[in-house]
Amino acid sequence: MKRNRHIPLRFVISLLLLTAAACNSKLDVKPGQHITPDEIRTAADVKAVLFGAYKSMQDFNAFGERYILIPDLLGSAGQVSFVGTFTEYRDIFNKAQVAQSLIAQGIWQRSYVTINGANVVLSKLDLLDAAEKDAVEGEARFVRALTYYELVNLFGQPYSAGNIGVNEAVPLVLEPTTVYDPEKDNKPRATVDAVYKQIVSDLTAAAATLPASYSDNNGRATKYAAQALLSKVYMAQARYTEAATAATEVISEGGFSLAATFDKAFNNVSGSTEDIFAMLQTDQSNGGSANSGLTTMYAAYNATPMAGRGDVRVDTNLYKIYGEHDDRRAFIYEGTGIAGGIGEYSRKWKDFYRAIPVIRLADIYLIRAEANARAGATIGGKTPLEDVNTVRVRAHAAALATVTAEQVVEERFRELAFEGDWLWTRKRLKMNIGTRSYNDPKMVLPVPQRERDVNELLSQNPGYDN
Repeated sequence: MKRNRHIPLRFVISLLLLTAAACNSKLDVKPGQHITPDEIRTAADVKAVLFGAYKSMQDFNAFGERYILIPDLLGSAGQVSFVGTFTEYRDIFNKAQVAQSLIAQGIWQRSYVTINGANVVLSKLDLLDAAEKDAVEGEARFVRALTYYELVNLFGQPYSAGNIGVNEAVPLVLEPTTVYDPEKDNKPRATVDAVYKQIVSDLTAAAATLPASYSDNNGRATKYAAQALLSKVYMAQARYTEAATAATEVISEGGFSLAATFDKAFNNVSGSTEDIFAMLQTDQSNGGSANSGLTTMYAAYNATPMAGRGDVRVDTNLYKIYGEHDDRRAFIYEGTGIAGGIGEYSRKWKDFYRAIPVIRLADIYLIRAEANARAGATIGGKTPLEDVNTVRVRAHAAALATVTAEQVVEERFRELAFEGDWLWTRKRLKMNIGTRSYNDPKMVLPVPQRERDVNELLSQNPGYDN
């Protein structure tokens, strides 16, 4: 019998709720039981679903691994090489993925689990007190926007490719899915333009209602997380003045600071001073530590104190873009992979159960620098050169005397290697990725065949057999 992503979502709500069962005994259900939106009757229930949505983003099909790793493998040329044994990952690395890709399917399904959690929260705001209603709404909108931003990048052609009102991305699902109704729940893919408009709408609303900070948890979205993500979205749309303005608000008012040294920006238990938004992990709550998870894939097989698989190595061609004394060039170590052989590995993802930076301050400095350079402006009162050198000096790289927009982009490649940014930056600037063009069909994941089998409204991306 055919199955689809809509039917399990009724059960998914119980999974989202169970992640917060420790602080809400009503939600401590037994295996096999379901909790439906109709059973969400208190403010505590709503917040439990919200925290479940955060937890969902921690999954290896999301920021726990694939939102970062898969773009790195697709945009691997000059950055990483795949030396592992998993055929599906090797297919991504070789740009040979097929419509039946389990990786694409896993990302799609997990993303819509997260989105459904956010939608449930937004449908139950009336259960909240006025004092917390705005903040919870903002968090849910941020979670939904961030997830759609990953989806539109992975499954749609980039905004820079034009035809944004024609090119298709993913379905926009903005209401909770409970009991599957094909007439209501089967939706076609929305255009790239429609998805971007929804992302901007959600983030603008979130930035207006989210608190500036939390006293007890730095793993939740703040107004500055929303502004930071807006700056990234605006860059993808070539809205440079707006990108620089959003970035300036984060830099000037967010209270963030670059970690004292480059190495201190990574492998932190609870995030660093420059983490604007991060996925927090523990040994009980993480993206995986056996055959999945960001650290599992990136850490060497002989790493200590806990070994990874060593499947993803540093492409030694990457060293050519760094100066001799740049700390970022030296932030590697020698190790072996589970399949054998010796190579070099990034220290960014070396330690297990550490925070995964999703948006950090160095990225925002470089966004403002590039946006100002392209707009011919000094929004925020800083020149592009000042912002770039702020990042370079932290890494002990020699300060530049002058800088162009293209040199800012080169600095992005140095600073954000192995963080899933390499591919998206090349796409938005229409740069080749190895020997492939930025809009090559294989630089986009296939719409999972499993989804298309049960939803005839879903079209397939070019380059994949139907």
